[in-house]
Amino acid sequence: MLKNKQITVTGGKGFLGGHLLKNLKDHGCTNVKIADLPEYNLTNITDIQRMYEETKPQIVIHLAAKVGGIGFNQEKPAELFYDNLIMGTQLLHEGYLHNIEKFVALGTICAYPKFTPVPFKEEDIWNGYPEETNAPYGLAKKMMLVQSQAYRQQYGFNSIFLLPVNLYGPGDNFDPNSSHVIPALIKKCFDAIDTHNDKIEVWGTGFATREFFYVEDAAEAIYMAALSYNKSEPVNIGTGSEISIKDLTKLIVELTGFTGEVTWNKSKPDGQPKRMLDTSRALKEFGFTARTDIITGLSKTIEWYRGNRHLLKK
Repeated sequence: MLKNKQITVTGGKGFLGGHLLKNLKDHGCTNVKIADLPEYNLTNITDIQRMYEETKPQIVIHLAAKVGGIGFNQEKPAELFYDNLIMGTQLLHEGYLHNIEKFVALGTICAYPKFTPVPFKEEDIWNGYPEETNAPYGLAKKMMLVQSQAYRQQYGFNSIFLLPVNLYGPGDNFDPNSSHVIPALIKKCFDAIDTHNDKIEVWGTGFATREFFYVEDAAEAIYMAALSYNKSEPVNIGTGSEISIKDLTKLIVELTGFTGEVTWNKSKPDGQPKRMLDTSRALKEFGFTARTDIITGLSKTIEWYRGNRHLLKK
């Protein structure tokens, strides 16, 4: 059981982190610490060592990451590579040196090859190079899988590697400079309504497909894996269903109440053509299956943004 374990969550102040902390509390975990900025700069080895000494974890759940959408990935590929690589490598290594019981690493669907057969199976993860627009980020995160397997083989260190698909939900990042597609579209619709603009622009053709994973479901998947999964083979966590960006946009337009026109900027990249996970390993290994459908999840996300967007502008 995790109830009596000392758990440290990196990135605990972030989007997924906030939902995971609530999930752990709901499951009776009372000894949970947060490792995040500004208290700890997890790209700095001294801060990582201090974090281990101060929080004294038995289990580390590593969520902290520098992330963003296609534009952010194109603008800052070097930062995305370095920061994510150095955080993961040093945190896992120091976890081994501090003899912790378990390290839970969160990877990314961006680690998969650009033309992976759909649905993505874990054994396909090395069968090609990632989609170019997010390859530096995806490869940096994937190095934790290599490290996890190497440390288990040589040291018997218990670390696991989870591959979540695109997350969304209440508390998401709505900054237009770094947000992903769902919060970006929601904000565009609300901004257009506010300014009486009868058009919004969306990048790409709309034909690319994506799988979207409601953040509360993701938190439950991480909890279940931390509780009972103890192998270094990667595990997909998601819904196992996909939607085109065009259909997603139509849903968000309807749910926000925007009544204008959607124009598609086809000079902008679509990103990876198709993304959908085979989630059968998560079901088999630790009994996880997603519960929140896309309409329910989008409705909850939009309602949260409707009630909180005035605070985000400050």
